[in-house]
Amino acid sequence: MNKAVAEFIGTFALVLIGCGTAVIAGMGEGPTAVTILGIAMAFGLTIVAMAYGIGQVSGCHINPAVSLGVLVAGRMTVSDFITYVIAQVLGAIAGAAVLYLILSGKASGWTGSLGQNGWGEGYLGEYSMTSAFVYEVVGTFLFLVCILGVTQKGAPVGLAGLAIGLTLVALHLLGINITGTSVNPARSIGPALVGAGTNPTALSQVWLFIAAPFIGAILAAMLFRAGGVLTGDDEIPVRGEGDSDVAPGASAPQK
Repeated sequence: MNKAVAEFIGTFALVLIGCGTAVIAGMGEGPTAVTILGIAMAFGLTIVAMAYGIGQVSGCHINPAVSLGVLVAGRMTVSDFITYVIAQVLGAIAGAAVLYLILSGKASGWTGSLGQNGWGEGYLGEYSMTSAFVYEVVGTFLFLVCILGVTQKGAPVGLAGLAIGLTLVALHLLGINITGTSVNPARSIGPALVGAGTNPTALSQVWLFIAAPFIGAILAAMLFRAGGVLTGDDEIPVRGEGDSDVAPGASAPQK
């Protein structure tokens, strides 16, 4: 139960702060304006904060693709995976709902955007579905390589949360203009569902932001399974069982 609550809170924070920065601060002018760098930092710094805030409870996945990668790499059980994904999606929906309530109080109104991901004509850089799919697969693959790599024995574990957050910043800098950057099915599902009334296109496109990140996560995880080409030499202790140098950011392998 504690893990589910932690994942709910972490994903809630990611959607509220990350998507909120993109929409609210993105509408600012002059000193209140936020650029792509600011939006990317909002997502990445939220990951850093949550990694150190809830990492020792749940591993701070706050992303179904991360949980799937951890599962495929042999570091969590199927039952935990299901629990994590449910908590993450609910947290994302709650974060998007709170963001919707805040934006509804803007006197001059707003476009109805909740920072939904998308592609095609009228969406940011107007990239094709193929471009969006390729970016989301590759982006998630690289994200999982970082996450699974920095939580191995011998990695600079004390800096793992920072490394993971900065990787997400970099992915946003590259991908915001392509898809808005998802690499996280829950982050896409929450705003798409809550904002379906004003932006039904985002909901119809959300399948890509589930399928592509899952594919990228599986590809990365295969490299970290026992005997995989990126597997460290030593086994990491299970979190909570004796001394462990596992960093916040991903659950430890099961013995």
